[in-house]
Amino acid sequence: MATQPNQRIILGLKVKQLRLDKGLSFKNLSESTGMSVSYLNEIEKGKKYPKKQKIQLLAKALETTEAALTSDQLTHGLAPVGALLQSNFLNELPLDLFGIDLSKVVDIVANAPLKVGAFISTLVELSRTYQVREENFYFRALRAYQELHNNYFEDIESESDRFVKLYDIPIGEAVEMELLGNILKERFGYEIVEGGLDKYPELSHLRSVFIPKSKQLLLHSKLNDMQKAFQLAKELGFGFLGLKERPYTSSFHKVNSFEEVLNNYKAGYFAVAILVNRESFVRDLKHFFNQNKWDSKLLKALTEKYQASPTVLFQRFNVLPKYFGLENSFFLRFFHNLPSDQFVINKELHLNRKHRPHSNGLDEHYCRRWLSLSLLKQLKQEKIDESLREPIFGIQRSQYIGTNDEYICVTMARPSYPTPNRNASITIGVLIDENAKKTIKFLDDPDIPKMQVNVTCERCALSDCVDRAVEPTAIQRRERQLLIENRLKKLFK
Repeated sequence: MATQPNQRIILGLKVKQLRLDKGLSFKNLSESTGMSVSYLNEIEKGKKYPKKQKIQLLAKALETTEAALTSDQLTHGLAPVGALLQSNFLNELPLDLFGIDLSKVVDIVANAPLKVGAFISTLVELSRTYQVREENFYFRALRAYQELHNNYFEDIESESDRFVKLYDIPIGEAVEMELLGNILKERFGYEIVEGGLDKYPELSHLRSVFIPKSKQLLLHSKLNDMQKAFQLAKELGFGFLGLKERPYTSSFHKVNSFEEVLNNYKAGYFAVAILVNRESFVRDLKHFFNQNKWDSKLLKALTEKYQASPTVLFQRFNVLPKYFGLENSFFLRFFHNLPSDQFVINKELHLNRKHRPHSNGLDEHYCRRWLSLSLLKQLKQEKIDESLREPIFGIQRSQYIGTNDEYICVTMARPSYPTPNRNASITIGVLIDENAKKTIKFLDDPDIPKMQVNVTCERCALSDCVDRAVEPTAIQRRERQLLIENRLKKLFK
């Protein structure tokens, strides 16, 4: 009896194709094989894999051989489907996270295999052309999963609460790095090696590496205490949550599976939850939102209160939908490569719907009016030792040209330490709707700058923009196309 889903699916596709080619109904095939119509239907859907004797009966009724039915080889039309079924990529798709039954996917494949085959071939060719790799799908699937749950997971929150009680972790104040390190050593048998990465220059971009055989955690010597605390807390997340399939480097070098990507996210979420207690942080945010004037010092004070990096603090804004009803929001992280002066969106999350701004794969120039980019430009101009440089905070009301969308955007920019020649900015954007107006008292602060913004320079028709990086080529291309269409209409008349 075959146990692999792919074997059942391939057999089902073959049986259905042969049955239809020969003009046989389920009733006809049932009569010639002695199998019930419902059982044959389950075979074709990939739910059942018959025993050898029944396969022989099917082969005889369909005028083929047992070997032909049970082999992995498919006809030319079904070959792309077979290749996808046998690939590791399909096995790794997290269908269950989104409530998708594999049998439903099989139904689609079985009902229009030739069309599906052509579609799959197109996807594969596009992925090769644009160098789309498996991990791109994994990270996008993770993002969709986060967005589906408003980036708030009660099960991880509950486990973090249990951890806090079990190990007497401070609430509403800094969690000392030494405390986290001691738990790792005593409870999970870790050896923490300060500066353990220093003798490996090729790994200088990593913050930490975990060696599972020796349970050594090698840390970069240039990490500050906040960064070390997060790395230690994340390792505690892997251990306390029992996450076995995981990356061993602080950032992904190679992605092996979706499970690895998901577990890495869970461990990071756990780390943020124990470093910045949700109940305490919700109280702090209520105080922050109740101010009539924007004050960046309050955010800076929160980083000092929790001794958490600005990145960790901004990630804790994931409480906005559940505790404040601010569901229309987005989270962005930009990197600014200083030698090339290139801006790249490294991370994005859109809650409730797709908001602006968002990443694009067209190698276009992001609008320089975004606060995310203008703070990075400001940071580049400051000639200060990176290790001494404080993060800078800013705020902006961003109104998107050609839409009714306006967002209140709070941004933090800092050196991407210890990575040299790169800065990073993190932005929380909240749609200014009736709920936001009731919740955020400083929205109408006249000192908050207002700016009309767009997605990219190439797609912006604003004629007097002094911040424009390149010409509006997409707009120009669209205008030329419109002129051609109008001329052709007149000619055809």
